[in-house]
Amino acid sequence: MLIFVATKVKLMSAYQEQSNIQSSLVNEEECALILHNDFNTFEHVIHCLVNIMGQEPLQAEQCAFIVHYKGKCVIKKGKFEALHPFHKILAQQGLTVSIDQ
Repeated sequence: MLIFVATKVKLMSAYQEQSNIQSSLVNEEECALILHNDFNTFEHVIHCLVNIMGQEPLQAEQCAFIVHYKGKCVIKKGKFEALHPFHKILAQQGLTVSIDQ
């Protein structure tokens, strides 16, 4: 019984350590905010990119066309913490976005 408990404690601490390492990697590694879109209008996508992301209208239009023809477009790179608020706001506007490493 004592061996089982000691093994379980070792496994739990190893899992917690791995979990801490993964969360620190997410916080330290550069990520990409990716826009995926299948059903929103060009105008809506451009409006969101200009007003929320601060893109110039021409840049936003180019991103909208890239998403239309290629299925996705990287719209911003940075740390996870910096990208997460943009992800949340764009998702609330009905855009499909993801944060990838």
